[in-house]
Amino acid sequence: MNVLILTLSVLLAQLCLALAMVCATVRMLRGPRAQDRVAAFDALYVSAMLLLLTFGIRSGTTLYFEAALVIAVLGFVSTAALAKFLMRGEVIE
Repeated sequence: MNVLILTLSVLLAQLCLALAMVCATVRMLRGPRAQDRVAAFDALYVSAMLLLLTFGIRSGTTLYFEAALVIAVLGFVSTAALAKFLMRGEVIE
Protein backbone atom coordinates (compact mmCIF):
# COMPACT_ATOMS: atom_id res chain seq x y z
CA MET A 1 0.00 0.00 0.00
CA ASN A 2 2.76 2.48 0.90
CA VAL A 3 4.71 1.73 -2.29
CA LEU A 4 1.56 2.23 -4.36
CA ILE A 5 0.87 5.60 -2.73
CA LEU A 6 4.48 6.71 -3.28
CA THR A 7 4.42 5.62 -6.92
CA LEU A 8 1.13 7.36 -7.63
CA SER A 9 2.19 10.57 -5.88
CA VAL A 10 5.48 10.73 -7.80
CA LEU A 11 3.60 10.08 -11.04
CA LEU A 12 1.14 12.87 -10.24
CA ALA A 13 4.03 15.20 -9.42
CA GLN A 14 5.65 14.38 -12.76
CA LEU A 15 2.45 15.13 -14.63
CA CYS A 16 2.04 18.46 -12.83
CA LEU A 17 5.66 19.39 -13.55
CA ALA A 18 5.26 18.48 -17.21
CA LEU A 19 2.19 20.71 -17.38
CA ALA A 20 4.14 23.51 -15.70
CA MET A 21 6.89 23.11 -18.28
CA VAL A 22 4.36 23.37 -21.11
CA CYS A 23 2.88 26.54 -19.61
CA ALA A 24 6.34 28.07 -19.12
CA THR A 25 7.31 27.22 -22.69
CA VAL A 26 4.18 28.89 -24.03
CA ARG A 27 4.88 32.00 -21.95
CA MET A 28 8.50 32.02 -23.09
CA LEU A 29 7.48 31.88 -26.75
CA ARG A 30 4.53 34.30 -26.54
CA GLY A 31 5.70 36.63 -23.77
CA PRO A 32 5.03 40.25 -24.70
CA ARG A 33 8.17 41.54 -22.97
CA ALA A 34 11.69 40.27 -22.43
CA GLN A 35 11.14 40.23 -18.66
CA ASP A 36 8.26 37.78 -19.12
CA ARG A 37 10.48 35.53 -21.19
CA VAL A 38 13.24 35.55 -18.56
CA ALA A 39 10.73 34.70 -15.82
CA ALA A 40 9.32 31.89 -17.98
CA PHE A 41 12.84 30.59 -18.61
CA ASP A 42 13.46 30.60 -14.87
CA ALA A 43 10.26 28.63 -14.25
CA LEU A 44 11.17 26.24 -17.06
CA TYR A 45 14.57 25.30 -15.70
CA VAL A 46 13.22 24.92 -12.15
CA SER A 47 10.49 22.62 -13.43
CA ALA A 48 13.01 20.62 -15.45
CA MET A 49 15.24 20.27 -12.41
CA LEU A 50 12.35 19.06 -10.26
CA LEU A 51 11.23 16.66 -12.97
CA LEU A 52 14.71 15.13 -13.00
CA LEU A 53 14.55 14.79 -9.24
CA THR A 54 11.27 12.91 -9.46
CA PHE A 55 12.79 10.63 -12.12
CA GLY A 56 15.63 9.97 -9.70
CA ILE A 57 13.18 9.13 -6.92
CA ARG A 58 11.32 6.72 -9.19
CA SER A 59 14.37 4.97 -10.58
CA GLY A 60 16.51 5.03 -7.44
CA THR A 61 19.70 6.12 -9.23
CA THR A 62 21.85 9.09 -8.26
CA LEU A 63 22.61 10.11 -11.84
CA TYR A 64 19.42 12.16 -12.07
CA PHE A 65 20.28 14.05 -8.89
CA GLU A 66 23.66 15.08 -10.30
CA ALA A 67 22.05 16.22 -13.55
CA ALA A 68 19.50 18.24 -11.58
CA LEU A 69 22.32 19.94 -9.68
CA VAL A 70 24.03 20.90 -12.94
CA ILE A 71 20.76 22.28 -14.33
CA ALA A 72 20.20 24.30 -11.14
CA VAL A 73 23.64 25.90 -11.26
CA LEU A 74 23.57 26.66 -14.98
CA GLY A 75 20.00 27.94 -14.81
CA PHE A 76 20.79 30.30 -11.97
CA VAL A 77 23.84 31.70 -13.74
CA SER A 78 21.99 32.15 -17.03
CA THR A 79 19.04 33.87 -15.32
CA ALA A 80 21.40 36.25 -13.53
CA ALA A 81 23.21 36.99 -16.82
CA LEU A 82 19.93 37.64 -18.65
CA ALA A 83 18.70 39.92 -15.88
CA LYS A 84 21.96 41.87 -15.94
CA PHE A 85 21.74 42.17 -19.71
CA LEU A 86 18.19 43.52 -19.50
CA MET A 87 19.17 46.06 -16.84
CA ARG A 88 22.43 47.37 -18.32
CA GLY A 89 22.61 46.14 -21.89
CA GLU A 90 25.86 44.22 -21.33
CA VAL A 91 26.83 41.11 -19.46
CA ILE A 92 30.59 41.50 -19.08
CA GLU A 93 31.96 44.83 -17.98
